[in-house]
Amino acid sequence: MPLMQVLRPTLPILIGASIMLTLSMGLRQSLGIFMQPLTHDIHLSVSDFTLALAVQNLAWGFLQPLAGAMTTRYGFRPIMIVGALMYIAGLILMTTANGLVAIMIGAGVLIGTSLACTAAAIAMSVAARAVPATVRSTVLGIVSGAGSLGALLSAPIGQMLNEGFGWRIGLAGFVVMSVLMIPAAWYAGRVDAIPLPKPAADDIGDATAMTAAKTAFGNASFVVMTCAYLVCGMQLVFLTTHLPSYLAICGLDPMLSAQTLGMIGGFNVLGSLFFGWAGQRWNKLALLGGIYIFRSLALAWYFMLPATPASTLLFGAIMGFLWMGVGPLVAGAVAEMFGLRWQAMIQGLAFMSHQIGSFLGAYGGGVIYDTLGSYNMAWRIGVALGLAGGIIQVAFALIRPSQPPSPVDGVAGPHKRPRLGRYPVHIR
Repeated sequence: MPLMQVLRPTLPILIGASIMLTLSMGLRQSLGIFMQPLTHDIHLSVSDFTLALAVQNLAWGFLQPLAGAMTTRYGFRPIMIVGALMYIAGLILMTTANGLVAIMIGAGVLIGTSLACTAAAIAMSVAARAVPATVRSTVLGIVSGAGSLGALLSAPIGQMLNEGFGWRIGLAGFVVMSVLMIPAAWYAGRVDAIPLPKPAADDIGDATAMTAAKTAFGNASFVVMTCAYLVCGMQLVFLTTHLPSYLAICGLDPMLSAQTLGMIGGFNVLGSLFFGWAGQRWNKLALLGGIYIFRSLALAWYFMLPATPASTLLFGAIMGFLWMGVGPLVAGAVAEMFGLRWQAMIQGLAFMSHQIGSFLGAYGGGVIYDTLGSYNMAWRIGVALGLAGGIIQVAFALIRPSQPPSPVDGVAGPHKRPRLGRYPVHIR
């Protein structure tokens, strides 16, 4: 059956999830554009600003499992809409900030909490719930790819407003864009009307949240994937936070940072589509390890050479292709290992590791720069850990392919019908 014919009944859900994801991720990935003028204007250090982004990543990571568990209890729609409202509030607070406290609460706590309710783990769980398993990995790649367009749009818009009218107007433009997350979340929330399939005997099914978490951490493949995910977060957030500053230090055109982030966003689409397609055919965990290895090699190549506009844009293209492709692979692997009911929560548990790495990439990069006056040590650490994590991930995936968990206490058997969401069983 053609893919579009399979997807037609759930297209509003998938489009809503994609728009919500593209705005939440795109705006967040572009905040580094405002670091230099914002810190200069309100007298903050680079490490102050990056500490706020590090808090954002920790809040996002540690609240992600809670947000995922709450979607099982209350449904996706209310969680996503509350998250969208918090994103708007966080950007407004950043726009009007005059000191560290406002930046810490706005960029750190509010946007971090919002991302736990609106970003990849929730959007991917919505998409996985909406489609059959036969096309799930491909669809996850499509949603991840569509969600990657945010940086392609928001970075140039933010830089243009920043240069023409100042950083406050640039952030005000982001506030306007973020309002669109509310209708997107509403349409994506139609997924609550779709009943879960009857769980297989080896799915977590009707287990409690605690039992589901214990089962996940008892699975060696999941644990290795989660540990390698830390390096992924460290590398990516280091780049989104510090690349604009690095290019300014190199004396390159400030617009180049926005163009590079846009290039990353554009090639995110291609990478997401490719790895979504590849994950339907090959070992998802081995593909993840390959991404980490090639990403680390690209980092080493770029920072070892003098930065030029051409090398920077090429670097952005390579990193973009290897960026969001991680999303459909992780989401697909979790769904295969543990089923759909607790997917958002278990994916959130893995994402906590990613966000600890993000904290180290954002704040650690700023501390290293303030201490040593350059980013050399920071990128070397990122390359070394990335290569180590990628090699271990590939080796483990090939030696011990992921297996679904064994039945545990409280797991629903095929004879049990899962508890449905709070909404009636029809797509509104």
